[in-house]
Amino acid sequence: MKKRLAIVLSLVLALTMVFLTACGDEPNQDPANNPAAGDLSAQKIIVGTGGSTGTYYGFCNVISSVLKDKVGANLSIQSSGASKANILDIADGNVDMAIVQNDVMDYAYNGTSLFADVGAITSFSTLGAAYAEVCQIVARADSGIKTVADLAGKKISVGDSGSGVEFNAQQILGAYDITFEQIDKQNLSFQASAEALKDGKIDAFFCTAGAPTVAITDLSTTTGIVLVEIDAEHLAKLQSEYGFYAEYKVPAGTYNGIDTDATTVAVKATFIVSNDLDEETVYQLTKAIYENKDEYTHEKAAEMSLEYAVSSISVPFHPGAERYFKEVGAIAE
Repeated sequence: MKKRLAIVLSLVLALTMVFLTACGDEPNQDPANNPAAGDLSAQKIIVGTGGSTGTYYGFCNVISSVLKDKVGANLSIQSSGASKANILDIADGNVDMAIVQNDVMDYAYNGTSLFADVGAITSFSTLGAAYAEVCQIVARADSGIKTVADLAGKKISVGDSGSGVEFNAQQILGAYDITFEQIDKQNLSFQASAEALKDGKIDAFFCTAGAPTVAITDLSTTTGIVLVEIDAEHLAKLQSEYGFYAEYKVPAGTYNGIDTDATTVAVKATFIVSNDLDEETVYQLTKAIYENKDEYTHEKAAEMSLEYAVSSISVPFHPGAERYFKEVGAIAE
């Protein structure tokens, strides 16, 4: 009898330990049991950006400084290898938040293009878009190139091999039923592309970056250029296939000799966050970022708006960000 009672007591104790262990995993997931949840001053949020001389790094440093002053936010800005590296860092738990191109995060979420060799990564969510990175197609003014269709058979630089720019070029050309095999494809950096165009070694090049872009600005002061437009029919076709593209008009006067607006598409520099961040923290972070946008001194901050933050985003929003955008009417209830 005593032996049977001892066995029963052992089973009860074992079950109790299992229950307590399971419950012990819950507090970090429940903001009610986490004193730091929603308090941006009580926790350090590590933010992946880009190279220390790049736009991502400078832009995020400005935001970090303002939010530190306004709400006491403790954002630790880290230089990095930009979009793909930032997504991998979130997956590995090295950063909590990052800024990336919205096309690259789409590739990651679906395990395509740049992430075909890695597979789908779904450990992050969208916080909100910030500003445009414009897909600019630059051609010599004397090349006779007026439309994307005219690029067939020409010497075209499509950015570094395996870069996001190369995928942008492939997709845009594909909307016009042009493959890389139907052009003389060159893989050159933006600066090298500008030099090659100036010297007549290529006819046109793709450049995905904020407009104006220094390489194109410098080129336009010495060489006649045109910005090749994407017409409405093919723009709609491109957007129907790739939900991350947004229509964008490069304003007249952006570059020397460009006297009319040029219609193209853009991807978006977008904030993403780890799914491990709780809802209240992301809600407060999203609120702080967008409600203080008029305080940011960086030139790209002028492009920030609630409407822009939520459009052409193909990766789900974090529940905290979604709650804020619904609260302000940017996302319909």
